[in-house]
Amino acid sequence: MLVDIFIPCVIDQFYPQTGWNFIKVMEKAGCSVNYNVEQTCCGQVAFNAGYWDDCKEIGSKFIKEFVFDRYIVSPSFSCVNMVKHHYSEMFFNTVLHNEYKQVQRNIYEVSNFLVNVLKVTDIGAQLSAKAVFMDTCSSTSECVKQLEALTLLNNVRDLKLLSIDNPTQCCGFGGMFAVKNEPLSVKLGEEKINDALNVGADIIISSDVSCLMHLDSIIRKKNISLKTMHLVDVLSS
Repeated sequence: MLVDIFIPCVIDQFYPQTGWNFIKVMEKAGCSVNYNVEQTCCGQVAFNAGYWDDCKEIGSKFIKEFVFDRYIVSPSFSCVNMVKHHYSEMFFNTVLHNEYKQVQRNIYEVSNFLVNVLKVTDIGAQLSAKAVFMDTCSSTSECVKQLEALTLLNNVRDLKLLSIDNPTQCCGFGGMFAVKNEPLSVKLGEEKINDALNVGADIIISSDVSCLMHLDSIIRKKNISLKTMHLVDVLSS
């Protein structure tokens, strides 16, 4: 099966190896991938900051880059959520109405695609560690628990998944929130990190690299013995 892939801007700019691991996972699952080198961003940052005109310009570019009627897969729950649930607020009844509807139908977050479309629950990964999985605000705001990610992680050999008391509590990133409200953002991040440490975790896993980048910055600054990993980095191991 040939699928289009969307690599979020944060992965492209700061964590390119995660992008390569995403491709590795897709190929392990039996897919061939098409990467449009002109792709940049879904517009989520501008949308959340209130710059809807800028977001619409970026979103128009995004829609035109994925005009093929085939699956679009991304390693970012929040980017997929942006396209699926918020493009309607900008492109309904516009010249791109039919195109954005097609993109919404076709786009999937990677764990959702693997489990619900390909019916793959075991990617053959192995990682000896104790970890917690962090649901992102973009999933909880849509009342969606990332059960597909948990299904895949539960089949990673030698990986022990631990539970924390507040798995859906915000990590403090929130896009521009972390810039405009740094003290509160850091406080929330520290609470998330302490939750993981309190249950004896070695790793915090998430499907959104921006959240992990925020937590990792605190971990590095405070020299905490804890690691962050994106879901696809775990699945590619």
